[in-house]
Amino acid sequence: MRTALLAWDYPPAPSGLSTAAREIAESLAAAGAEVTVFTLDRTGRERVGGVGVEGLALPPGGLARLRLWGSAGHLAAPLAFRRAVLAAHARAPFDVIEATNWYAPAALLARRRDLPLVTRSSTPAAFTRGPGATLRDRLDGRTADALERAQARGSAGLIANTAEHGAVIARAYRLSGRQPSAVIGLSLPPEILSSARAAPYPETDAPVRLLFVGRAEARKGFDALLAAVAILAAEQAAGALPPFRLDLVGVPPNDLPPDLPDAARQHISARGRVDAAALAQAYADAHAVLAPSRYESFGLVYQEAMAYGRPVVACAEDASACAFVGASGAGPLAQTATGPALAEALRPLLLDPGLRRAYRMRALAAAGRFDRASLGRETLALYEAAIAAARHP
Repeated sequence: MRTALLAWDYPPAPSGLSTAAREIAESLAAAGAEVTVFTLDRTGRERVGGVGVEGLALPPGGLARLRLWGSAGHLAAPLAFRRAVLAAHARAPFDVIEATNWYAPAALLARRRDLPLVTRSSTPAAFTRGPGATLRDRLDGRTADALERAQARGSAGLIANTAEHGAVIARAYRLSGRQPSAVIGLSLPPEILSSARAAPYPETDAPVRLLFVGRAEARKGFDALLAAVAILAAEQAAGALPPFRLDLVGVPPNDLPPDLPDAARQHISARGRVDAAALAQAYADAHAVLAPSRYESFGLVYQEAMAYGRPVVACAEDASACAFVGASGAGPLAQTATGPALAEALRPLLLDPGLRRAYRMRALAAAGRFDRASLGRETLALYEAAIAAARHP
């Protein structure tokens, strides 16, 4: 089977979508498929991990100029992907295309019987926008939402990371339920698993090292995280808690709010985006990982933290956290994404090294639930169903 996979970026780019794209591509290649990744984060062609990678970075001028024109800018990438994929398809036909729903890179390739499209959904773009948007931002958002909806509805098949995520996507895009669909969990890269298994738990706890990996947005519970740190910093200053530090990976210093109390700021190191080696070291140095997301389509950070055997402090508002963290006992769940609730969940971990190690053992036991073999096998099965549905609607 020849597969085209559309990606916004691809490793070594450090993003969740990039990591997912590589896992999908290399799992399909290992399962016997011929995979070509089309990505916008580079130029040129190369072959990596048994996968062909074709860079489509937009040069200044041409399609890139569309991005200057408000909502019309959302068509720049779909046009570039369409042009490249159809040119490659003319040379050597693909059997199927896969793309993320995120900002609809395959919106202009939907509803083709000769080239069925499968959409694997991450979090919809609408779920990541915060309050206070300008009129232009709101119009841009509506265009992005419409393109995502059109791509999903025009897909021959749909993949969700969890059953709850699939139900959320169906409601968000108002899907009919007639398309073939599957729930397929994502694997972790082999190098992450090997690094994780080799990383001992920190022997010293002065200070207790905490880690957050993600963006400074409400969906990730970043506001609750900072509020909890402010509460716990005051308690630590009063002598009620041991010293602690919080590393923020993916959050640059200028994303910290100016009104953050100095007492809380002194406990925080905002490191911005880091490479894979630095991220691995951050996990290895951490005593616990804080991931208080209100919503995750899957939650790779949960899987990464558990692979390292780090207790995960998550939020019960997220169904994925309940399924992966709460059900396995890999860490405590805050009942709500608020500062007081998160502080209440985290406080016992700061005070009790034995409790941290008990959660560590449960996290290790729950790690490795998803692997490349199942990811490739289940994805190919959905592809076959999508191809059949496109040929015989």
